[in-house]
Amino acid sequence: MVCMLGPNGCGKSTLLRTLAGLQPALSGEYTHCDTKHIALVLTERLSMDNTTVHDVVAMGRYPYTSFLGGLTETDEAIIAESLRQVGFENRESKIENSFFNAHSDGEKQRILIAKALAQQTPIILLDEPTAHLDLPHRILVLRLLRNLAHEQSKTVLISTHELDLALALSDRILLMTPGRGIQLDTAANLKKANAFTSAFGMDIFDPLG
Repeated sequence: MVCMLGPNGCGKSTLLRTLAGLQPALSGEYTHCDTKHIALVLTERLSMDNTTVHDVVAMGRYPYTSFLGGLTETDEAIIAESLRQVGFENRESKIENSFFNAHSDGEKQRILIAKALAQQTPIILLDEPTAHLDLPHRILVLRLLRNLAHEQSKTVLISTHELDLALALSDRILLMTPGRGIQLDTAANLKKANAFTSAFGMDIFDPLG
């Protein structure tokens, strides 16, 4: 699991969109597998009237369905498991049948992450996946993504401002420094080299200093 860190405006979202094939590269070249093997979660607030949570997560299964888009028992099990993984148990309220727009921004974010999980792709790109989430759910989501990387050998790339959680849970940090390019290393090595101070223009580990 790689967490992408850097100040606002340094290009984190642009890089994710480029890797996902949503926009052309500004310069240079990159190589990866087919974009159909990539699941992407962005930060844009979505409004889907009269669309249930089940239908949103089911969109992640469309690459695997028949021409008519029918869902199998296996698809339904994957949808339910994806929701469970992001903290939605199948309670009496029947989360799957509730409307997407009836949920808070934080709940919508978790539902969209469940949609990405339902795609079962080898690569998952997430732009600030913990935005709008409270602390317990921020930890839940990042632990889940770390487990996917470690236990299912998925490549997980996250853009985030959650510095403390990124340092604690990521395997590598991709640090973007305006005007100085990108560094990919462990958090310990980057901290030792004062790379975070260079990127953010201050000692972020001593906010009172």
